[in-house]
Amino acid sequence: MHDADKFEAVLRYHERTKHQFHRYARFAGTLDWVNQPNPFRRYEGAPLIQLPILGADEEPLSPPYEEIYRRVAVPSAPLTVRSLSRLFEYALALSAWKQAGSTRWALRSNPSSGNLHPTEGYLLIGVVPGLAPAPGLYHYAPREHGLERRANGSAEWFAQLMREFPPEAFLVGLSSIHWREAWKYGERAFRYCQHDAGHAIGTLRIAAGTLGWSAVVLHGLADECIEALLGLDRTEDFAGAEREQPELVMLVWPNDAGAPRCADAHRALPLGLDPLLVRELTKQGWYGTANRLSHDDPVAWTVIDEVALASRKPIGEQYGLDLFDAPAPAHRTAAFPGGLTAGQIIRQRRSLLACDGQTSITAEHFYGMLARVMPRVELAANRRPLPWDAIAWEPRIHLAMFVHRVDGLDPGLYLLVRDLDKLEKLKRAMHQRFDWSKPPGCPADLPLHRLESGDARQLATQVSCFQDIAGDGVFSLGMIAEYQDALSAHGPWFYRRLFWETGVIGQVLYLEAEAAGIGATGIGCFFDDPVHRVFGFSDLEFQSLYHFTIGGPVEDSRLTTLAPYGVQPEELGRGADLA
Repeated sequence: MHDADKFEAVLRYHERTKHQFHRYARFAGTLDWVNQPNPFRRYEGAPLIQLPILGADEEPLSPPYEEIYRRVAVPSAPLTVRSLSRLFEYALALSAWKQAGSTRWALRSNPSSGNLHPTEGYLLIGVVPGLAPAPGLYHYAPREHGLERRANGSAEWFAQLMREFPPEAFLVGLSSIHWREAWKYGERAFRYCQHDAGHAIGTLRIAAGTLGWSAVVLHGLADECIEALLGLDRTEDFAGAEREQPELVMLVWPNDAGAPRCADAHRALPLGLDPLLVRELTKQGWYGTANRLSHDDPVAWTVIDEVALASRKPIGEQYGLDLFDAPAPAHRTAAFPGGLTAGQIIRQRRSLLACDGQTSITAEHFYGMLARVMPRVELAANRRPLPWDAIAWEPRIHLAMFVHRVDGLDPGLYLLVRDLDKLEKLKRAMHQRFDWSKPPGCPADLPLHRLESGDARQLATQVSCFQDIAGDGVFSLGMIAEYQDALSAHGPWFYRRLFWETGVIGQVLYLEAEAAGIGATGIGCFFDDPVHRVFGFSDLEFQSLYHFTIGGPVEDSRLTTLAPYGVQPEELGRGADLA
């Protein structure tokens, strides 16, 4: 497929999968419960290493939630099986089981559209006592909270592969199983898989932050290289099983090991890997074959296959990132004060099912939440704050907001401009009647603009597929992407990155809502072009990619919450709408 054809295929997919008032994007229409995909992938025959199940009061302890956003405030935990367990617990593990009657289903630390979880996690790491005496590639099994060893690697090979990175650095890879989402959502499922990958970037970066570690997406890696590294191109290992598509690989390292390997302390961190060295892993010993997820063959959604092919990241366009500060303080035993910890907030995060239509928050809380989604560079450190230091590209997403119940703020339409260089461009693209005033009490460095005052509850509900959660919350929003220019500047593969950025924003807002004592949820169903018309966007320069709402949750008393581990449900059941 030529570049021009790829570009057209991405544009065609995006237009085809828009929801409109008169029609929804194509989906199966009814849910085939018998063929519902298993949410847990396993590699049969791969040795499973159980990670320790850690209590909240066991090392490594979680820092207070606010501490993870303060640079070098959290001392680096040593790289051990216990700290790896904590990383995966906060990033990709089960967070609870829910039960209604005799039916049980699992929730996870990483949010997912419809709780369907298309995202799979992998670990490539050197020698860590308790795992294996040699480096290896592992698949993370969330139900067992364990690592399945997929491939062996020599110490010499791993040292060469990682020679440009900090000592003790390792890799976490993510893939998507499109069928898990397409089973329910049809053609629009590719979008949701990319949201989920973005949420997982956020969960991994924040989980690393609780350990005093850093993490960054290796943005220069081609999809072909990711496939080889994670074993996704091994046809024989997926015989009869649903395939996984490559998404991304993140580099993770303890901050105490943050100095570059060479004497040049200002050398940029490479965001790629040597493809020839990656290929060496394919020649090593491999273990396991993927389990089949559905009883019958998946329904073929050709348009998803087409956009997946068109949006593959090609070889080329390498990146480096000036990422290293001065070395962090030496490891010390943490003595964290009381209060809500990051771990508590991560474990209790849920996707709300309904808002009470009454809860409000203070303007101070509101502004604080929005400040957390700003990727502005911290001048003292010359770095973006967590988790925005995990992605190398410039911000391309802005927040078009429906504000309902913020004390001291007029209800109405607002816009958060996440890159001030784009302010004039946004003004030209939006309705000329908007007033662009600064809300009262808004911090001077927070680029939030009031566009129009008025009761926007019904409007928010209508454009979010008539879902009451958009109008009954404190506020809801659409994540507006710089769409056509971003694809033209980088290529059609950047389509997925736009969704990833929205997922990271969503993950920050999830945790901010929990910290404020309320709830949140992503909204994948919205009427695309009607949203654009509300704000005045009339072409493909800007497009809304993801919606979100925050409000007072209404608890469902019919549901029982069970611990994530130590429970062996006999039936996963049909509770797939709770995340």
